[in-house]
Amino acid sequence: MDHLLATVSALKNGLTSLPLGSAMDNTETWQQQFLQSGKPELQDIAREIGSLQSLLTSSVLAPAAIGRSLAILGDQTGQVAASAAAEFKKPLTELADSLRRHGAELQAHAAKKR
Repeated sequence: MDHLLATVSALKNGLTSLPLGSAMDNTETWQQQFLQSGKPELQDIAREIGSLQSLLTSSVLAPAAIGRSLAILGDQTGQVAASAAAEFKKPLTELADSLRRHGAELQAHAAKKR
């Protein structure tokens, strides 16, 4: 629960407030937990986290693709939140909303640059 709350808090400050190393460590922790969960919906999230990690470590950053990945993660997290235990529902919903919002912002920013 602490890791979930820390992730939600970090994203509230915006994507650029997260150092890349910290973001990668955070996503790696989530990815490992989800891959080992045995739950298909969490394993799907783990695979998308892997895609996001690849995008973030690419030699050329692609804001539109990163935004799409964040939006996908937001949608997947929202689906998990819908069936989560009561204590996890609110922070998971906040996380889903934050991922979707940041994803949409990145995609909009990328579209303006074209």
